[in-house]
Amino acid sequence: MAKNFKPSFYVTTPIYYVNDVPHIGHAYTTVIADTLARFNRLSGREVFFLTGTDEHGQKVEKAAKAKGLKPIELADQVVVRFKDLWKALNISFDFFIRTTQPFHEEVVQKIFQKLKDKGDIYKGTYKGWYCDSTEHFLSDDVPLQEGGYKICPDCNVKAYLVTEECYFFKLSAYGDRLLDFYAQNPEFVRPPSRMNEVASFVRQGLKDLSITRTTVKWGIPVPGDLEHTVYVWFDALHNYLTGIGYDWKLELYQKFWPATIHLIGKDILRFHAVFWPAFLMAADFPLPQTVYSHGWWLKDETKMSKSKGNVLDPHLILNTLGADPLRYFLLREIPIGLDGNFSHEGFLHRVNSDLANDLGNLVQRTLTMIHNSFQGKIEETEDEEEGDKELRLAFNKLKEDVSVLYEQYALNRALEEIWVYINSVNKYLADNEPWKLAQKETKRKRLARILYQAASAIRGVSYLTFPVMPETSEKIWEYLGEETSIKDVLFSGFKFENYRLGQIIQKPEPLFPRILLKDFLGEEVSQSMSERKEEMEEISFDEFKRMDLRVGEIVQAERVPGTDKLLKLEVDIGEEKRTMVAGVADVYSPEELTGKKLVVIVNLKPAVIRGIESQGMLLAAETEGKAIIPFFESDAPTGAKVK
Repeated sequence: MAKNFKPSFYVTTPIYYVNDVPHIGHAYTTVIADTLARFNRLSGREVFFLTGTDEHGQKVEKAAKAKGLKPIELADQVVVRFKDLWKALNISFDFFIRTTQPFHEEVVQKIFQKLKDKGDIYKGTYKGWYCDSTEHFLSDDVPLQEGGYKICPDCNVKAYLVTEECYFFKLSAYGDRLLDFYAQNPEFVRPPSRMNEVASFVRQGLKDLSITRTTVKWGIPVPGDLEHTVYVWFDALHNYLTGIGYDWKLELYQKFWPATIHLIGKDILRFHAVFWPAFLMAADFPLPQTVYSHGWWLKDETKMSKSKGNVLDPHLILNTLGADPLRYFLLREIPIGLDGNFSHEGFLHRVNSDLANDLGNLVQRTLTMIHNSFQGKIEETEDEEEGDKELRLAFNKLKEDVSVLYEQYALNRALEEIWVYINSVNKYLADNEPWKLAQKETKRKRLARILYQAASAIRGVSYLTFPVMPETSEKIWEYLGEETSIKDVLFSGFKFENYRLGQIIQKPEPLFPRILLKDFLGEEVSQSMSERKEEMEEISFDEFKRMDLRVGEIVQAERVPGTDKLLKLEVDIGEEKRTMVAGVADVYSPEELTGKKLVVIVNLKPAVIRGIESQGMLLAAETEGKAIIPFFESDAPTGAKVK
């Protein structure tokens, strides 16, 4: 159990606009939240997981009008889409809040009135540039375009000038308190780069915030002044209080508030890390522990959005492969905080390599051998040998490491560590060759020990991956003959050696059948994608000459700890040696690469990868997701230019 163990855990997603189409970006945030909720339940905490929909505001009003619907009718339709997607993704939320629910509207009005009585809300006139898409006013530093208008920097949509009577929140009065709070609570905004961004914004000086509109009728009426409706962000942010029972189910609120973590996209960081804590300070509420700003999933290097027409429908994947492969890909591919570029080829590579080859084949062959050699039940084994003990002890360390990584929200690193262990189990089987021992009657107890160790390791892996892949993990658990649900086994009590002898193991079905792109997307679509990939943008010879290509010699290579594909290379490029990080460890061992000569780009901007500054890049071909490096066969001088 973690040293700073807290008995309750409250996680939230943003509430999603009902004029939107549920897409991969929404799925990503919600899968992160679900994974954290599931892990914390296994850790013995009481968990509350909140998600929902943001149903007021000008965007919803306009979208409904365009469809010939009342705003609430549009909201009712879209809520079903989100709930259906969460069901398909196996999302275990505790409450789904809608901002049109009466208890939410009443609490927002009460808090508004409280701040007005206190003097933190006052009436005035506002003139500013307003963006319909993000439903906020642009800051003064956004430049005026030649045509006399402004473009919203967050969504690249044209804003328009608004002058109207409104109520203001005294945000300017909270700048110093916010900066003090940030200094005392460095984990409030994560990752750290986002905290720097937020603090810098506040240090520039805060202006009072317009929090009502008279031109938008679809919203919560301002108490005592029904010409005004509450600004959609003031309304929406308070869902984190109303959804946990504030003012209508106080025992729930008292148990879980303040929130442990608000998960948000980086485009709404300012609302959650500046406006929201200021609202809470004004109303005398404790502040949340962490606002975690994750990156975007991009398509063709562009943020997915309905207005750009580039959203990816998760149902295409879910209908074909189910929830777990998508959940795994989203969390394994990038660390929370960085952007990722979604491609169907990259997704299928993860499914076929990590899930089908590494995990699926391990489960299939181990349990099949137990069936073939022991009729599905191991009852007696010989004592552990050193290699068997190492496998057990490695799992005990893995369990502790993964627990820490889950606690730190480093989900991709947790999965990396689990997959390093999965590959070690595959190597354990390869080294011990149980298929050969099965031919020798005198080796039955040794065979039983090897298969027991592998089955126990598989059981452990299924437990550790449960927060990410709950359906697959429960299926493996059942194959292994476990009668209790994974959900009923606490993290602190789970042990490798607790797998009991004599359990009846079911004959497994393939967990992740390999799938081809054409089978996944259809022959016509995948052919079209292949043709588009062959279309190359032409560059001039001068542009090509800007690349500094050299013959590099690898003088040292080592694995990057905690990863299964990264190597840290020291490369001699003639006049100096450079450190480079390359994702080739699944194809080449460090020993194979040492002394090899190859082509490297040396004037590439350095990038930090897993804490290592990579000062260049080697060239390699990619086939079926594997890197193939072209080495120099004859002796090419180290540092020679490649033209």
